[in-house]
Amino acid sequence: MYMPEDRARAYTEAGVDINAGNALVNRIKSIVANTHTNGVLSDIGGFGGLFKPDLSGMEDPVLVASTDGVGTKLKLAFLFDKHDTVGIDLVAMSVNDILVQGAKPLFFLDYFATGKLDVDKAEQVVAGVAEGCRRARSALLGGETAEMPSMYADGEYDLAGFCVGIADNSRIVDGSGIRVHDVVIGLASTGAHSNGFTLIRKILEQSGLSGNDIFPGTERTVADVLLEPTAIYVETVRNLQRDFEIKGMVHVTGGGFYDNLPRVLPSTVQANIKFGSWDIAPVFQWLKEQDNLSWPEMLQIFNTGIGYVLIVSPDIQEDVMARLEALNQPAWVIGSIDRRAGEDVEQVQVAFPDECSC
Repeated sequence: MYMPEDRARAYTEAGVDINAGNALVNRIKSIVANTHTNGVLSDIGGFGGLFKPDLSGMEDPVLVASTDGVGTKLKLAFLFDKHDTVGIDLVAMSVNDILVQGAKPLFFLDYFATGKLDVDKAEQVVAGVAEGCRRARSALLGGETAEMPSMYADGEYDLAGFCVGIADNSRIVDGSGIRVHDVVIGLASTGAHSNGFTLIRKILEQSGLSGNDIFPGTERTVADVLLEPTAIYVETVRNLQRDFEIKGMVHVTGGGFYDNLPRVLPSTVQANIKFGSWDIAPVFQWLKEQDNLSWPEMLQIFNTGIGYVLIVSPDIQEDVMARLEALNQPAWVIGSIDRRAGEDVEQVQVAFPDECSC
């Protein structure tokens, strides 16, 4: 009689450990279950996840979806052997993207691929994904773990994720209502989030710092500062949307201010940003100094301290800022919307103080 280990022997000898995969599923069942919301109708382990959305109060529901990864920030997770935060990054990159259109995240699915499955490491990653879903009030509905020998270097893995949310068609935020004199509000980032890490890794290597060193200007380690997970703005923004009209929202990701703000601006207007109107964390000061970058370069590559942008009418500016303070969300009025000077003029103009070393 063939025992389970006998049936899997040939595959195990080829490099795929079925038992490790099953062990991982058993370990993460309770972690995933803790993210379940009222709409979840299935547990992990099935061929597909079942979700029944609550459509009450919606006249014309629209599904909104986004997919993303963590990028080369993973290389630092491997280097520092720290795997408990990149799952939060994975969720954040997708849920923040659908949030800008006014969507409520419903559920998330993850994909974890590696050469040889390390159950302990994979459990840390999935626990991070579950924590991200908890912060986003989104269910971790399912996922896939793929063990692919020779596809990845030893100890390395890749992550991808997919989020689905819902919005009422009449309340989708698309920036079409943005007008001259509207106000640009920036919400603080928690660091570099998940963009620019190809350059960050180059700068780190040149600096000679190790993961356990104290990061300049802080009391935290290099590993903790650089692997600080991307902020998830779902609770803050949904709280605001209950009482205020948000005309436009921006998730500041790759391309920084210059590439992301125009995505929601009507062609007839431009955003005038006042540099220095927000706090810039030590990590950005360090990156600039180490690679002799200009502030315009920083604003093109990194979020430089602003992870999410709201555009609102000046009539509600003070109320929105008061609400953000009550929610303990650091935020600043960082600019205004003005008439575009011409079709050949960039839609994001940044004013630097005269004393700024740009």
